[in-house]
Amino acid sequence: EVFVIGDQALTLAQMMGVETRRPLQDGLISPGENDAIDVLAQIIKTVLGEPRVEGEHCFFSVPAAPIDKQRDVIYHRGVFTRIVEQCGYTPHPSNEAMAIVMAECADSDFSGIGISFGAGMCNIALATDAVAGMEFSVARGGDWIDKGASTATGQTSAQICALKEKQLDLMNVDAGDRPREALALYYRELIDYCLDNIAKKFKQSAQNITLPKPIPMVVSGGTSKPAGFLEFFQQQFERRRKRFPIEISEVRQANDPLHAVAHGLLTEALLEHEDDG
Repeated sequence: EVFVIGDQALTLAQMMGVETRRPLQDGLISPGENDAIDVLAQIIKTVLGEPRVEGEHCFFSVPAAPIDKQRDVIYHRGVFTRIVEQCGYTPHPSNEAMAIVMAECADSDFSGIGISFGAGMCNIALATDAVAGMEFSVARGGDWIDKGASTATGQTSAQICALKEKQLDLMNVDAGDRPREALALYYRELIDYCLDNIAKKFKQSAQNITLPKPIPMVVSGGTSKPAGFLEFFQQQFERRRKRFPIEISEVRQANDPLHAVAHGLLTEALLEHEDDG
């Protein structure tokens, strides 16, 4: 068997008018793909390479449990931990959205809300002084947008994804352009869904979270890459700011949305092992 992975897989699927197979579904290992773990293991081994020292530490991100779907992250985290161990590393799984706070909120004493807009899900964390007060995910993301826009327009998800990643400007959408209009509508729904769940979850946990001052909200992830995303997000947030239960000092995008999680994990690793030499 031959497996095509990465951007080439999307390009090939777009050319042939077929859908790609995904080793991950809703941000977790796909239960319907028998080859998923083998493909993921090969990708991880290729990325990591050989450890420079025996038992070298490897920090990697895992999602929080989704609040809107009955799926557990225990198996997902365990499989990734095993693969990293088999590569010769000491594994350290860490929350994806918390890593964004660690990467982007040093100037606010690592206090803030991190939202990672991923392909399979959106991960959300609220932290004060680098301590997580709230961590969860929603089972919607870039794939959910692609699927919805694909159904609405009759194009394949691969074609919609290519348009979204290379040509979409969320602040300049012609109402007569069905694919772009569909993408913008699903983006709006996703942002509203995340903000509504942040407000709901905070109200449920408010007695356990102390916020002495307004905190920043940082958006990141591959699904936040289209042009105009930050302004689009800010518009949606401003419509609900007065009734939002958390005082937000600013809404900004990560300096490097595709690698903010990795930068945050590096910060965590340095803080945890700064005495190791």
